[in-house]
Formats: sequence, structure tokens, C-alpha cells
Amino acid sequence: MRKQSGAQVFRITGARQSLADDVRGRQRRYVISMSIRTLSVIAAAVLWNVERHVALVALVLGILLPYISVVIANAGRENIPSLPSTFVPAPSRPVLAPPPPRGESAEPVPEAGTGPAPGEANAPSGHQN
Repeated sequence: MRKQSGAQVFRITGARQSLADDVRGRQRRYVISMSIRTLSVIAAAVLWNVERHVALVALVLGILLPYISVVIANAGRENIPSLPSTFVPAPSRPVLAPPPPRGESAEPVPEAGTGPAPGEANAPSGHQN
């Protein structure tokens, strides 16, 4: 299967980039920094008799860049802080209603107007006494 050069890829997971992409990126950073180092050493040699201060700065840069380049290239694969967290908080437990007091019945009390009036017998509907 060939890679499409113009296809846009959307990242939908928290997975890190592939190892091949990580190594390729580190190699690119190392080559760029070592190219800058080479240019600074050449500039130090060319400018030594013309502008000594600039040549010294270029020489110091040429001496320090290999160490910095190796440290940057050997840096491990860190997690990207902008990725979503995989932690899902536990749902909170619902609060239960307190139990009714001991003296009261646990059965519901009918509301006004829904049951027979006090003093009336329970007559079936459609039947009169």
C-alpha cells in the first residue's frame, strides 16, 4: 500500500507518533545543527584575521554545538502534553433520600380531591346508594 502525499491525516487517538517518524525527526534536527556547526567553524577560519571577535563567537558555537546536537538527538520519546487524558473519573453516587420517621407509615397519603370524601362509603362507580 502506498502513502498518499496529499492526503490529510487526522489524529483521533492519544497514541504517540510512530518510531520511524520519531527517529526521522531526531535525525533531521541533528543534521541541521551539525550543518550550522560546520558553517560556524568555516566562518571562524575565514574571519580569524578580519574580525577576531566574531570569529571567536563562531568558534565557541562550533565547539558547543556537537554536544548540544547529541543531547537533543538522543532525547527520549516524551509524551505530548496536549494529548487528551485517558483517565475517566468515576461517576458520583446519587444521594439517597433519608428514611421516613418510625411513627409514620411508609405508604403514600392520598392527596385532597382524589379519594372519597370523609363519611362516604366506597361505592363502585356508576352505583348510587
